[in-house]
Amino acid sequence: MRLRKEMIEYLSKKIVGLLEEREMIEIETDAEKLKGVINQIITEDLLVEDKLNDEVRELLQEHLDEVYKGNVDYSKMFNMIKSKLVRERGLIL
Repeated sequence: MRLRKEMIEYLSKKIVGLLEEREMIEIETDAEKLKGVINQIITEDLLVEDKLNDEVRELLQEHLDEVYKGNVDYSKMFNMIKSKLVRERGLIL
C-alpha cells in the first residue's frame, strides 16, 4: 500500500471535516464512525492495486523461464500485463 495507516486516518478526518464545514453533509451519528467507514473505503481501494500487483507477479513467475529466454525486460513486461488487466477490469488506479 502506498499510504501509511496514519496518512489514511488523516485523510479520512480531513474529508469528514471539510464536508461538514462546507455543509455538504450533516452527521446524525458519531463522526468517528463515519471517519472509520471512509478509512476502510480508502484502504480497500488502495489494496486493489496491491492485489493486482501480486497477481501480475504470479503470472510472470509462472512464465519466468520464457521471459528470460525471450530476453524480455521484467519491469516492462510487468507494466504491460498490469496495464492490460487494468483496462480489461475497468480499474482506476
